[in-house]
Amino acid sequence: MGFVDLHLHLLPQIDDGARSMEDALQMARVLVANGFTAAAPSPHNRSEYAPREVCLQRLDEVRAALRAASISLELHVNSENQFVDEKLFESARPLAGGPYALIEAPYTTPLPVLPDVIFRLKLKGVTPLIAHPERCLEFERKGRAAEAVRGGALLQLDIAALVGRYGPQAKKLARTFLDQGLYAVAASDMHSPVGADKWLAESIAALEKAVGAPAVQALLATTPAALLRGEMK
Repeated sequence: MGFVDLHLHLLPQIDDGARSMEDALQMARVLVANGFTAAAPSPHNRSEYAPREVCLQRLDEVRAALRAASISLELHVNSENQFVDEKLFESARPLAGGPYALIEAPYTTPLPVLPDVIFRLKLKGVTPLIAHPERCLEFERKGRAAEAVRGGALLQLDIAALVGRYGPQAKKLARTFLDQGLYAVAASDMHSPVGADKWLAESIAALEKAVGAPAVQALLATTPAALLRGEMK
């Protein structure tokens, strides 16, 4: 089974990701070269960025461009939502229209309401897939990541944290959460093609060294594919 990337900013001129269609195509080529066969581009769901209608239109445009360029990467609907916005409970854009939603916590501010937010989302039938907890202040609190998982959330590793792309603290937390078996999926969170061919390959190698080939398959292929299908964990 090919790898599936559930967090990346592939859609051009939508947010802080790809700047052009050529950027998007080059990012797709990097993914395919590293074993990915599917991806769910996750544009930021924020008022300062493009609305949902534009994101969906751009997704179709990228699909067409991939076909024209003979790049075999299947794309699915997704978005990166924010925990900090009270509108989350009404406006979260789910992964592939299913029961999961990719949601990011603040990087540098605490989020004491985290358990309540997870609980309220679960009541609405939404399972939060928390993006890159290793990069967020809230998850520096001992036991906080495990608490989120016990509460029904899933955690997503930004794979490049393993090679220090986000600094030593994120690298340390990523290894800790991996050792504790807390991550459900790993993803690229790619924003640009610049240098991506190098750091993505190194990151996948670091993940395999840390957890072994079967766990890599679970984190990058089996589980993300199941989430795309809406299968509950």
